[in-house]
Amino acid sequence: MDAIILAAGLGTRLRPHTLTTPKPLLPVRGRPILDWTLGALPSEVDRVLVVVNYLANQFDGYLRKQPHFHDWETVLQEQPRGTGDAVRWCRHRLRSERVLVMNGDDLYGAADLERLARCPAGLLVHPVQEPRRFGIAFLKADATLEKLVEKPDLDGRQLANTGAYLFPRSVLDAEIPLSARGEYEITDYVTTLAARQPVRVVEARFWLPIGTVEVWQRAQEMDLTPVLRTSRER
Repeated sequence: MDAIILAAGLGTRLRPHTLTTPKPLLPVRGRPILDWTLGALPSEVDRVLVVVNYLANQFDGYLRKQPHFHDWETVLQEQPRGTGDAVRWCRHRLRSERVLVMNGDDLYGAADLERLARCPAGLLVHPVQEPRRFGIAFLKADATLEKLVEKPDLDGRQLANTGAYLFPRSVLDAEIPLSARGEYEITDYVTTLAARQPVRVVEARFWLPIGTVEVWQRAQEMDLTPVLRTSRER
C-alpha cells in the first residue's frame, strides 16, 4: 500500500523555529516528527510519497538516512493550494489501489493507523471537547460517515477529523471545487467518497496535532508509547 504524507506547509504558528526547519522535521524527543510518523505506519504500507514545498531539499536529506522505508519519493507541490491539491499531485504516482493519506506534522497511534488500514475506505477521528476548533465528523445510523463540518457551533464531546484517511485510489480522479479560501480541500474528496460508498469512522486512542509551540514543547515530555510499533518488518 502507498502512503501519502502531507508535509508542504509553512508552519507559521511555530515560528521562529520553522524559519530554518520545516515543521515535520522539528525534533520531538530527539527524532523528527516525520520520523515518528513513518515509524508508526501500518505493516501494509511499503511505499511512501511525501508532499513537500517549503524547504523541500531538507526532506530529501532526511529521507535518504531514515531507516523505515527503502521505497520513498518526494513530490513537489509547486504552488501550495491546499491539502486536496497536494493529494492531486500524487495521483499519477500511486501504484496501489488503496492509499493511506495523513498529515506529516501530527503524531498518530500505530495501533489506530493499523485499524484504519484494514478499511476499504475510512477516516480516523478523535474525541474532543471543543468542537469549534476542529473539523467534526457526523455519523449515520450505521456508524459510517455522513458528513464533515468545519468548526461547528457546538459544545461538548464530538469526533474531530484527525487528517488521516484511507482512500481507494479511484476517488482521486474526481474533480473537486476550489473552496472559498482559494484552495482545494481534501475533505471534498472525503465527501465525494462518502456519496459513493460507506466510509468507516475509526476512533483513535491517541492523536497529537502539533499546531503550536506550546504543544510541541509539551510533546517533549509526553509518553509516546502509543506511537511506537512493537515490531516492524518490511
